[in-house]
Amino acid sequence: DHRDLHLSIRRQRQMCIRDRDSTSPFWQIVLDGGCTAGAELGIEVPLLGPTSEADIAGQINVLEDAVAGGADAIVIAATSFEGLGAPIDEAAKSVPVVVIDSIADSKNHASFMTTNNVEGGRMGCQHMVDLIAEKHGAPEGEVAIVNYGAGPSSLRDRIQGCNEVLDSYPGIELVATKVGDFTTTRQLNDSLDLITTFPNLRGIFDDALFGGLGTGQALKETGKADDIIAVTFDSSDELINYINDGTLKGLIIQDPWGMGNMGVKAAFDASQNGKVLAPFVDTGATLVTKANINDAAIDAKLIISEVEDLKGTISIGRPKPISSGPITFVSPKVFIIL
Repeated sequence: DHRDLHLSIRRQRQMCIRDRDSTSPFWQIVLDGGCTAGAELGIEVPLLGPTSEADIAGQINVLEDAVAGGADAIVIAATSFEGLGAPIDEAAKSVPVVVIDSIADSKNHASFMTTNNVEGGRMGCQHMVDLIAEKHGAPEGEVAIVNYGAGPSSLRDRIQGCNEVLDSYPGIELVATKVGDFTTTRQLNDSLDLITTFPNLRGIFDDALFGGLGTGQALKETGKADDIIAVTFDSSDELINYINDGTLKGLIIQDPWGMGNMGVKAAFDASQNGKVLAPFVDTGATLVTKANINDAAIDAKLIISEVEDLKGTISIGRPKPISSGPITFVSPKVFIIL
């Protein structure tokens, strides 16, 4: 699972240690940004997390352990809007808590740094509808949504934004919303089922990277890439290939490196300098298509899932290597919880 990670900065190694690999480039980039911030600040940035994205209780336990273990601040991507609200509020009584990517029903977190996911959902589905209209002469026909899994607020917001667009076109019919279980296999099977069940399907919107991978593979297997306009969130080397060969028609990309980097720096400022943080920071979203994928500004934001080992630093897509010079790690510790 993409949250099945453990990473920390060790004094004697002067680098980020990744004990287990991740299946998602997105979270690796978040960690790289956080580790780079830790190196720049001269602080420890341990990573904690449950072994499954669906393990809400596990993330709550990790959060409680981080506070008990002497964290000076915490950066967390909540696995559940409802489930993590009260635990984050409780943790915030002791240390500043900065939430990134997915919010919880919390009133006391210091800041929330994320993509405006509602707008990202609108952007993706508007592009899908525009291409349907271009292909068929009018914004009409059957479309479907593939959800990676219930729980994270970021996914809910993307679907909300998509639905707002779809609702504004009387000729567009949303025939199904598939809810996944946070596995790639489920995403593939859901997409294959949609293609089989709805032979006149004209569009699919995926709210996460693995949905895009599943839909891309399904379109390849069924030969339906020319018939179905598919748009997804995030990027990887395989998704980029799908854009280039026309299997997928759009990616909504985020700034995970910025979330990790800004999250750690903000948490440090709140903890050590007493800084009052902005309650919400929009880290941005960009539509990528075959027409603009080679633009320099787009290329700089794309996530390529190839790990380059720079003195032990995780460096994926946007490499920001930790300085090779001597680094002294002292308290405080800013924990990242994914």
